[in-house]
Amino acid sequence: MTRVHHIGYLVKHLEKSRDSFLSLDFRVVGEAVCDRYRDVDILFMEKDGQTVELVSPRSEASVVARLIRTYRNAPYHICYETDNLEEELARLEGSGFTRIEDPAPAPALGWRRVCFLMSPWIGMIELLEAGGGEMPSAGE
Repeated sequence: MTRVHHIGYLVKHLEKSRDSFLSLDFRVVGEAVCDRYRDVDILFMEKDGQTVELVSPRSEASVVARLIRTYRNAPYHICYETDNLEEELARLEGSGFTRIEDPAPAPALGWRRVCFLMSPWIGMIELLEAGGGEMPSAGE
């Protein structure tokens, strides 16, 4: 079983994008987190029960650097939280999704494991291992 956790929103400038979302009455959830594994900065924002994850590349080596050049500032994935990451991953791969990377811890999500997949029909999704619930502070 999966539940929508957040919408990943690719942004070139984290602070400027945060300010624009604040103008739309979003609120910041936690602090910005540096994900060194993926070479991105991440900030979560929320409004009306919906969560947006702002993702900004830290360098040209970032996993999203090429995407930012292509899509600029835009939503680029939906994250689904699942109770059984391995089972859901196998089910989706059996349904035509292609794994982009193996499950790995995500510091912005309390070190829970995530895995990205691609579908030719809906684009990129992220699977998030269930557990926790609190967004970590910048020092975690």
